[in-house]
Amino acid sequence: MSASVTSFTSSDSYAARKERRKTIAYGVFFLFVAILIFWLFASNSEGGVISTMKLNPVTKAKIIRVPDLKLPTLATMIIFGVITALIGFYQVIRGFKNVYLWLGIVALMFVFTFLVWATRGKSINLLGILTFAVAAASPIAFGALSGVMCERSGVINIAIEGIMLAAAMMAVIVASMTDSQWLGLVAAILTGGLLGAFLAILSIRFMVDQIIGGVAINIFALGITSFISQRFLQPIPGLNSGGVFKRIPIPGLSQIPIIGPVFFNHTPIIYILFLLVIAIHFMLWYTKWGLRTRAVGEHPRAADTLGINVYLVRYVNVIIGGMIAGIGGAYFTIGSVGRFDENITAGKGFIGLAAMIFGKWTAVGGFAASLLFGFSDALQAKLQILGKVQVPIPSEWLLVIPYVVTMIVLAGVVGRTVPPAADGQPYEKQ
Repeated sequence: MSASVTSFTSSDSYAARKERRKTIAYGVFFLFVAILIFWLFASNSEGGVISTMKLNPVTKAKIIRVPDLKLPTLATMIIFGVITALIGFYQVIRGFKNVYLWLGIVALMFVFTFLVWATRGKSINLLGILTFAVAAASPIAFGALSGVMCERSGVINIAIEGIMLAAAMMAVIVASMTDSQWLGLVAAILTGGLLGAFLAILSIRFMVDQIIGGVAINIFALGITSFISQRFLQPIPGLNSGGVFKRIPIPGLSQIPIIGPVFFNHTPIIYILFLLVIAIHFMLWYTKWGLRTRAVGEHPRAADTLGINVYLVRYVNVIIGGMIAGIGGAYFTIGSVGRFDENITAGKGFIGLAAMIFGKWTAVGGFAASLLFGFSDALQAKLQILGKVQVPIPSEWLLVIPYVVTMIVLAGVVGRTVPPAADGQPYEKQ
């Protein structure tokens, strides 16, 4: 009996020490961020300089105008540095209950301080960055939602990148031939659904390794789209000019200061994204199908004994996931530039998978994580415009910011996430 008590006490003590080390590690990280703010930004700024953040759209859109945000550069950096240091000291001494929330706050303060430093003596359209961030996050979010649908049912979908690439090409071809972006969108959805069905057959019916099946689809999509682009789309421009959806401001909502232009003045594809986030979240957590999906993803054999058709649930979810990825692919062409270029997706499907993991396999979390990646993409684009005088960082380094953020997230800076228990495991009925 005493040995058992000693074992429990030792285990509890080890867990407490481990949690304490984690608390101190986060506190030290916060203090390191504070030092970076003082060293990189505050020490390289002069007093009396003003940084201006514009909060109104450049166009003369009907919107309630708000004053621009004018901040004293050096004082703002010192204040944010001191606040970050205080957060770090508190984390070391006491520790926050929700350390990940404070990690996000510290990250936002660091980014905002960087923007204040980059715009010292000048101005930057903060509203434009936020608006571009939502647009840049859209294909990533579609990839994340596709992954959520598939992996919540126990199927890993590495093929999101290839599905988006093939759908992007089909969208522009059909839109060019029919002069209708809506028909192009339908073609993209069908393409995504077909490739999703193919992945489902490989993974569920033939129990092929899901990673290998997804990689095979990616390679096939890259090869076939490059061939068609070189053989047909480049020599025949009429097949590669599908046009783009027009922006549709939502009456009333689009006139709200800051929030209106950022979220309610976009193309229909982005509005479809917003609806899908709400619909998938509701479906997963508040419907019978969502309960069955989560049950199949966690313990398919137990779900089978309760009368749930594991194969049907996985087939349907993977096909729907492919269709969602198809919409994301359509964004690259008929939702953005109106034409197809080789490898136009540029790894956004893989970043979508990272956003899904960061968002803990939830629709809302995946969308929020996508906004983070979209903001990093928008930030690097805006910093290149400011020039090397304001931001003495090589443009090549700025271009890799979104991918560096992806690697940091995948490395587990914000803590380990737990996937569905049966994720990636084939099921065979007994």
